[in-house]
Amino acid sequence: MKTIVLTGMMGAGKTTLAEVLAQKLNIKYIDIDTLIESNEGKKIADIFTQNGETYFRKIEKETIKQITTPTDLVISLGGGALENKDTRDLLLTNTTVIYLKTSPEIIFERIKNNTSRPLLCGNMSVEKIKEILEKREANYQSATLTITTDNKTPEQIADEITGVL
Repeated sequence: MKTIVLTGMMGAGKTTLAEVLAQKLNIKYIDIDTLIESNEGKKIADIFTQNGETYFRKIEKETIKQITTPTDLVISLGGGALENKDTRDLLLTNTTVIYLKTSPEIIFERIKNNTSRPLLCGNMSVEKIKEILEKREANYQSATLTITTDNKTPEQIADEITGVL
């Protein structure tokens, strides 16, 4: 089985689903943001603040490149990882990329009290989420598979994915 990569907006449920899916398939999962935080010794929000988004995207790309192997693995990406063309091409060539499509309203409900989202800091709104989604939509749509997640449990989504795979 090819490595499965979950992509989508912040709050789409990538990390939660990666855990559920990996358990269901009896394989390992890796959350890219957690791995970067561990490697860098600081939170993603702090990396954005102290080093900028360009630096973050560079280390994100390198981290993804290091762990993207054609083995049994579920990878949860950061919401903007597919914005980098090299990263996108690498993932689309070597893995099964699954876009977790989630409505802006549901994303807002899930993350409205979370202060560690660097792109929404001080501007947490459905409108801002829509704006980011519109910017990323074409890249998300390049995924191997799109799953709509609204009003579904992680278990239902995992079943849907395994049914399609």
